[in-house]
Amino acid sequence: MAEADLNPSAQVVTLKPAKGWLGINLKELWHYRELIYFLTWRDIKVRYKQAVLGIAWSVLQPVLTTAITTVVFGILLKVNSDGLPYPVFALSALLPWHLFQLSLQKSSVSLVGNSNLLTKVYFPRVIIPLSSVLAALVDFVISLILLFITMAIYKIPLTWNILWVIPLTLLTVLAALAVGFWLSALNVQYRDVQQMVPFLIQIWMYATPIVYPITTIPEGTFRYIYSLNPMVGVVQGFRWAFFGGSPPDMTLIISSLAVLLLLITGLFFFRHMETTFADVV
Repeated sequence: MAEADLNPSAQVVTLKPAKGWLGINLKELWHYRELIYFLTWRDIKVRYKQAVLGIAWSVLQPVLTTAITTVVFGILLKVNSDGLPYPVFALSALLPWHLFQLSLQKSSVSLVGNSNLLTKVYFPRVIIPLSSVLAALVDFVISLILLFITMAIYKIPLTWNILWVIPLTLLTVLAALAVGFWLSALNVQYRDVQQMVPFLIQIWMYATPIVYPITTIPEGTFRYIYSLNPMVGVVQGFRWAFFGGSPPDMTLIISSLAVLLLLITGLFFFRHMETTFADVV
């Protein structure tokens, strides 16, 4: 007699192909919420385990990057900073950028790094890149506090626009997750993808208005094309949320649509490749 017959209360789990527009079962993701929490917390602990400075690295990275960009672009090259002190101008953009950068670095190698889980037990595979992105939020919160301190030093007041940081942070996370779906799935098949990611991030940073204002880019069609970079709208949105001025309008709309397109296609590609993960990884 089968074991399931001896124990009528035993739960039988039947695995079926995912249904739905994107093949994502939100109810199933909620069922595995404890696994998401565990993997996220594990990534946070691994990041700072046996580190001499521990979580202080979350402060040093934006501080040192801001200091270098201020000296090179603010003092030596005298790049326009829209009337703001250059350290504040740079740090406000580096804040979402570091979240995007760290999320992309971690999510792109997440599947290969968790190969032991992929080959042994079933769970929604999207949880792996998702947890990698969520773990990066710890550094973001610390950097956010650092920006508030810097604004206080330069006596820059906060306005109600600051509430826009919440949806803009979500947009940053979705942008990183969208690209992470593509790169993590590709990295399972082609391991040199992880070698390409640092170079991609470096180029992407200079294609984003971080060390220079968006006013450098000519208005009109060229700026709209430029805004297809998802991080353009995010950076402009963050600066507006902290310092006011003209809202990002079409820049943010175009970048948001680009994020949506990347997320939809990334999910399709991830789900298409998912069936081969355990065999190839």
